[in-house]
Amino acid sequence: MKYTVVGAGAMGLRYGILLQENAGVPVDFVEPTQASLDKIHEQGDKVWKSRDHKDRHEIKINIFSPEEYEVSPDVWIFFMKQMQLQDTLDRLSPKFKPGQTALGAMNGMGHIEKLQKYFDDEHIIGGTAMIATVLNDYGDVDFMGGESMGSSVYANLTEKPSTVMDKIQEDFKAAHLNPSYTENFMGTLLTKVFFNAVENSIATMFQSRMGQLMAYDNFLEGIARPLINEAYDAAEAAGITLIETRDEMVKQVDYVSNIGNPLHLPSMYQDFVKGRPTEVDYINGWIADLADKNGVNAPNQHLVTNFVHLAESMRKFTPPVNKLAPDYKGN
Repeated sequence: MKYTVVGAGAMGLRYGILLQENAGVPVDFVEPTQASLDKIHEQGDKVWKSRDHKDRHEIKINIFSPEEYEVSPDVWIFFMKQMQLQDTLDRLSPKFKPGQTALGAMNGMGHIEKLQKYFDDEHIIGGTAMIATVLNDYGDVDFMGGESMGSSVYANLTEKPSTVMDKIQEDFKAAHLNPSYTENFMGTLLTKVFFNAVENSIATMFQSRMGQLMAYDNFLEGIARPLINEAYDAAEAAGITLIETRDEMVKQVDYVSNIGNPLHLPSMYQDFVKGRPTEVDYINGWIADLADKNGVNAPNQHLVTNFVHLAESMRKFTPPVNKLAPDYKGN
């Protein structure tokens, strides 16, 4: 199948490069951010790829703006910030054709409803990726962890099997994206949202790596569990069944912090230190809204949402520490 990755950021580049290099399938990139597109064009339509800050080398890619893209892929893979998606879909809408599939594996919630304006439910796939990746700069991506580290999970919006899903699973397996498939659409998406509501938001507020959060002995029970409990209360009140239990979600936070990706700086932090808006409204804010709509309390989710926005506001007084910078000498 032919894939087009929309968004040449950290995860978009990782997916596209792995599909291109390991699965050997044709891949194009569509980049809506002009500064990123210009930088990659200046590099000869090449991007820098490294793994754990080592073996930095260039890779040739096919990359276009939304307006100039004229190829018709089988699958569009959307990887961008939630607040950028609607404008990008509007710019790409003349290119969408019946029978094409849209796969959204973005952080947070809100993208599926936007995709439904352009694709029918039978051709929408939701996914989550627990794959640590850092964008050092436009056109410069760093894969964190070994070749087969991380995993990804996908579900059809119809919650029924499909031949397209079968083929995607085959290609993603060959690409070392370690995919799996479920027939619980919302449960699949909320697994990552609930995880990010703890790790991404708290690590961003305190400008810490995931593993450093565990320096506080009561992090799991005093911070992670209350946030997870509120998220599960909201989901259950809305009639949504999660894939993991509450205890399993707490154990996942523990594992990723201590073993899986202790040195990782999450994507929300990466936006924060670069002066960009974060996606907290689509993660903790979305959970808080879900709770409000279904008559349950989520004071911690509301508080974390406001604290992250407060941290964003404080950047004009105290610039955040950019631990992504190549000359950073700290931990």
